[in-house]
Amino acid sequence: MAEELEIEEVEDGHELRMGFFEHLDELRQRLTRAVISLVIGTGVGFFIADRALDILREPFCRIPTVDNCELTILDPTGTIIVYFRVALMIGGILSIPMVTYQVLMFILPGLTRKEKRYVLASIPATTALFLIGTVFSWYVLLPPALGFLNNFQPQIFEPEWTADLYLSFVTSLIFWMGVAFQTPLVFFLISLLGFVNSATLIRQWRVAVIGASIAAALITPTIDPVNMFLVMAPLLALYALSIVLVYFGHRISGIDRED
Repeated sequence: MAEELEIEEVEDGHELRMGFFEHLDELRQRLTRAVISLVIGTGVGFFIADRALDILREPFCRIPTVDNCELTILDPTGTIIVYFRVALMIGGILSIPMVTYQVLMFILPGLTRKEKRYVLASIPATTALFLIGTVFSWYVLLPPALGFLNNFQPQIFEPEWTADLYLSFVTSLIFWMGVAFQTPLVFFLISLLGFVNSATLIRQWRVAVIGASIAAALITPTIDPVNMFLVMAPLLALYALSIVLVYFGHRISGIDRED
């Protein structure tokens, strides 16, 4: 009996090890597919980067004090770096649905059939929220942010923005605000799975404020309080929306909430 028990334990251990390595292999496959989608999207981005550069330059051209709409390049490789940055941003936007799909497929085996339906149904909404975030940053955040930066202490400074720094600021703000706009949906999904409730989010509002300030500092590569507030305010509004969605998520899923 002892020998049989030992064999069972070894076999069980073997099965556990095989399951673990299979899980890692699946993760590798999912990451590979996500990276391939990013590479393909970036390849597409190279073909439309010229038009994208013209569009990204428009907010700079609309600044009243700007006479020449051309951006400055200070080093020989600057044009290549700028072009690749724009192509990479386009690739990131185009690959969002596939990356989201691969992440969700990796976690789906551990979910119930009902939970799988909720998660799969969220993929189009994830893409839509990302696009809404980019549009919001383009029309609402960028104009006042660029206007403030260009008109700060004009009697002392004469702004002459370079292409790499200007486009780095613009693309970072657009892309990461698109990512941030997916926050309410993420909270809604995990509330459907029973991992968070609205009472917890309300109690943790101080943590949310600190997190929003850190995220605003990372999204905007400036240290001025005006631009940080322009980014921080919508992040806190998204957190408040998350609380509402989490509340309804628990009602939909029928999971009992604990205060």
